Amino acid sequence: MLPPHPDRRWTLARQLGLSTAVVRFWGETEWWTYDSLLRTANRFADHGLSLDVVEDRPPMTKTVLGEEGRDEEIATVKRLLRNMGAVGIDVYSWVWTENPVGVIRTSDSVALRGDSRTTAYDHEQSERAPDHPADVTEAELWENLEYFLDEVVPVAEAAGVTLALHPDDPPISPVRGVPRLVTSAEDVQRILDLHDSPNHGLTFCQGNFSAMGADVPEAIRRFGDRIHFVHFRDVEGTPERFVETWHEEGQTDMLATMRAYRDVGFEGPIRPDHVPRMVDEEDRDGAMSGYTDTGRLFAIGYMKGLLEQTAP
Repeated sequence: MLPPHPDRRWTLARQLGLSTAVVRFWGETEWWTYDSLLRTANRFADHGLSLDVVEDRPPMTKTVLGEEGRDEEIATVKRLLRNMGAVGIDVYSWVWTENPVGVIRTSDSVALRGDSRTTAYDHEQSERAPDHPADVTEAELWENLEYFLDEVVPVAEAAGVTLALHPDDPPISPVRGVPRLVTSAEDVQRILDLHDSPNHGLTFCQGNFSAMGADVPEAIRRFGDRIHFVHFRDVEGTPERFVETWHEEGQTDMLATMRAYRDVGFEGPIRPDHVPRMVDEEDRDGAMSGYTDTGRLFAIGYMKGLLEQTAP
């Protein structure tokens, strides 16, 4: 995952032999316009990288909560999808979560091997916070999600863009008083069944499925033809309490997951996610906890080794 303007991370990606990119716009405004996406894609191309995934979301709180003004928000998402199709960006990775309680971690300094530091979640600690009142029930969230998909799936199909829904992180409901829908493999199946379209699928985040207690290789085979994008990471623990691990030290057989992707014929984009912070490494260049450089270098090398082991 890279920012929309060149920096040292772009150079590192090329030095690692990568040729495709995932972009997040980090708070830029109106990034979903045709001209903004075109310039961004061409900027990547001029540096030897194909922009394959937009992993960001225009404002959607009214859409998630079913409030007045959601049709205007949905119109922006439709505009984004049409513009992505026109520019040639294939995958839109999105979340169905009310913004104030998106991805939550209760620590960013848990010690791992060699005093590397990682992030963790403790639900009991998180729930001590005041609730973020959300005047919506779980049933209403399902209705709102179906309304949203009815509007955007046909647009994605026409634009040639695949929708890749990311599970809720942490995969537990409610969080601080706000219900969530994407917290189990059964939830994922129900959402996919709302629209039996090859353009409506998943960002398969291995860490989330691992925390759910799913057999991750089995889940890859279950959802194989609906997986459009992969977050390659792992955890140790449960939805209520987990720690993000080094890629080879979690509770998932990572070689088995790579074999499963081969078995289902997955050929889409895959990126490392949520890595530990290593020695003398502070967040820099705007990188958040879990996205510092050295851990991602390790993860990419590890992934390349796994790919070699599973090559036909």
